[in-house]
Amino acid sequence: MPRRSTKTPVPQEPLKCYLCENKLDELDYRDDKLLRRFVTLQGKIRPPRKTGTCTHHQRVVARTVKRARVMAILPIKRV
Repeated sequence: MPRRSTKTPVPQEPLKCYLCENKLDELDYRDDKLLRRFVTLQGKIRPPRKTGTCTHHQRVVARTVKRARVMAILPIKRV
């Protein structure tokens, strides 16, 4: 019989939206340093459960990252 884990899950405090905390309503597609915070090394947009962004700002981030990709400021995701 497989043994069960005796470790109890440690509750984590919820992530806070970086954009809400810093009161950033608009993102600039040319600000690559800020946008790289929301993009993985492969160029994929990170999900909100990893970054802690709220729903509104996740949509803004996705739109801005896609604009930066079109302008060749951020890399397009690799397969």
